[in-house]
Amino acid sequence: MTTRPPALTDLASPAAPASAARTRAGVAYAVAAYGLWGVFPLYFKAVAHVDIWEVVAHRVVWSLAFLALVLAFRRAWPQVRAALRSRRGLLTLSATTVLIAGNWTVFVWAITNRYTLHASLGYYVNPLVNVLLGYIVLRERLRRLQLVSVGLAAIGVGYLTMALGQFPTIALFLALTFGLYGLLRKTAPVDALVGLTVETALLTPFALGLLITRGLAGTLALGHVSRGTDLLLASAGIVTALPLLWFAQAARRLRLATMGFIQYLAPTGHFLLAVFAFRERFDPRAHLIAFGFIWTALALYSIEAALWTRRPAEVVPPE
Repeated sequence: MTTRPPALTDLASPAAPASAARTRAGVAYAVAAYGLWGVFPLYFKAVAHVDIWEVVAHRVVWSLAFLALVLAFRRAWPQVRAALRSRRGLLTLSATTVLIAGNWTVFVWAITNRYTLHASLGYYVNPLVNVLLGYIVLRERLRRLQLVSVGLAAIGVGYLTMALGQFPTIALFLALTFGLYGLLRKTAPVDALVGLTVETALLTPFALGLLITRGLAGTLALGHVSRGTDLLLASAGIVTALPLLWFAQAARRLRLATMGFIQYLAPTGHFLLAVFAFRERFDPRAHLIAFGFIWTALALYSIEAALWTRRPAEVVPPE
């Protein structure tokens, strides 16, 4: 029995263009999400005249309002109620709430106090912290290039500490809190939209309490500075939630390795803004050597991840 070669009509099946279009859409969503995250510091610089606790409180309250509208549009409120009824899920989301609140607060503080470069370092290191946490907590096996990547990043951070005489507390706090946040969210059976809604809902009583207290004391910025400030504070919900929704759309369409490459847009944006727009302290020798180690580590990590995900499924050992 012979087999005929595929005809052109066979090759031009609807599946190929559909898959290509899906990938293009995924890349567009990912670039939009990480691109917006990359220019986040501009937003927080614009509200730097507002106390950081009030900024974080507005971010929580307006995010919940925006997410509530999105959930209503998608008719996804039953998923939120299910998450709240799950005792284990609620405990996990309570822990992630504490982590993301700390991460948000320190990030805003870093931007408003001219430590954007430290924030950039934290989010560059974050993927490698994820690998390390997976090894320590989940007992995942470190592959050779992953081990080399973690080692190079550690050398970069160590060199920066010695060269500047300052431990990168902000960077490591951001990397660890976001790494632990991602680790715990992996165990919560909810999607990104539902999870963030529950987290902001848990934070909202505290945020509202702070805003009401400031309002009664006459120190609330909202409604007392300028219309521009009011608009910026009220837009915190969209600024926070929109890239997350884009990220969720991208994650459904792209391979993890592709997402891994694009994710570096965010810390790169932070780095460029810190050096060229905000004119933060930048030691060409110390920072470039340290970041050189870290960028090399991330390049090896990304290449290894891309090669590993292309291997046939049957030869990938369980971790």
